[in-house]
Amino acid sequence: MQAWYPADFKREMGCTEAELLMWLPGAVNGRAVRLMERSAEVAIDAGRLEMAWRELPPRQIALLRMPRLAVSFHFERVGEAERQDFMRYFDLYTQRGGG
Repeated sequence: MQAWYPADFKREMGCTEAELLMWLPGAVNGRAVRLMERSAEVAIDAGRLEMAWRELPPRQIALLRMPRLAVSFHFERVGEAERQDFMRYFDLYTQRGGG
């Protein structure tokens, strides 16, 4: 999880497109989502988040292969506090760990 989230940023996520699409409704905390090809638009109060993604080659460490997506986030008309709260929730929801 990042300490601060700018209005525009890119990151790698260790998941497949199918996993991201499965997580998305919960990760946006019940907000309206409009899905398009390799992208989504999320309503956040009077503003919105535009997400777009593309597959990257899997990361390989020894015999382990991890899927990866390059994901871009672009917030429009979303206040600083709302953006930070939204992304903290999104990151906690999509965070995966072993155990």
